[in-house]
Amino acid sequence: MNIGEIARRAGVSRSTVSYALTGKRAVSEVTRQRIQAVIDELGYRPNTAARALREGRTRTLGLVIPPASLRLTDMQLGFVASVVEAAARLDLDVLLSPSGGEHDRSFERIVGGRRVDGVILMEIRLEDDRVTRLQQAGLPFVTIGHTAHPDGTCWVDLDYATLVARCVHHLADLGHRHLALVNRSAELVAAGYGPAQRASTGFTEAVGRRGLTGIDLCCADDAPSGETCAEQLRAEHPEVTAVVTINEAALPGIQRALERANLVVPRDLSIAGVVARHWAEDFRPPLTAADVPTEMGVHAVDLLSERIATPDAPARHLLLTPPISLRDSTGPAPAR
Repeated sequence: MNIGEIARRAGVSRSTVSYALTGKRAVSEVTRQRIQAVIDELGYRPNTAARALREGRTRTLGLVIPPASLRLTDMQLGFVASVVEAAARLDLDVLLSPSGGEHDRSFERIVGGRRVDGVILMEIRLEDDRVTRLQQAGLPFVTIGHTAHPDGTCWVDLDYATLVARCVHHLADLGHRHLALVNRSAELVAAGYGPAQRASTGFTEAVGRRGLTGIDLCCADDAPSGETCAEQLRAEHPEVTAVVTINEAALPGIQRALERANLVVPRDLSIAGVVARHWAEDFRPPLTAADVPTEMGVHAVDLLSERIATPDAPARHLLLTPPISLRDSTGPAPAR
């Protein structure tokens, strides 16, 4: 059933039906009631485009994700899933758009084409041109992560510096004196990726405060890289008795390397980190970690909905510090 059939049965033009549905022009009450009677009889439901025209909104949120050429980590997939689910509860659609390199045109279509009511931006750098572009466009947006100067923007993030420092203090309390941070990839660190930079800062400051020695290692987001990283760590820094990591995707490879070397966690090496609960619970033994809350995407949708409804309201942000869940991967430092 379409607008043409409704117009024929109501004895009006297609444009009159369109005006009655969208409210773009006035239609007499008698005509509107006649059109509504036909709609009710036929069980017609106006499509989302018609409703968007009537409300002046697309009822669609843009979610800008890393380039399609990069495999999303479990944490990133969790953010995507929580955004989609939270938007669905508000009867909103989500348009995914990659950004970076050749995908910048997709991001520009999202921003310049006004295809969405607002944007959620993931994987934030300390200096991020995409944030500047959204500010210039005047399009409501929220970031998962925050820039070095986030004043005036809405964002939700984990306090990586504090959480990594808490892991360091926990390990220091267990007697560990030589620690390593397994960070994200060298490319992300060099690009100013916020979580990697803040994790490094938190690690360095906590190690210095406790009078420990610390090694900061970069590792790509995959199991083979984790395996290589663990092997290099044991070969080049045998004094290290504890590891802190924010690189959840590297954990399976780290575990394989330790098992092959006949090293037992936590008897020979303690490991703690900031990772999604799925990775922490699948590690053997289960990983002591600050579990990344999956509801970060929900918080982002809530903040964006507020921003869309009241664009002139003061910007709000949420900095989350989930507790460290003590599991079985950390124990007293071994005697060396």
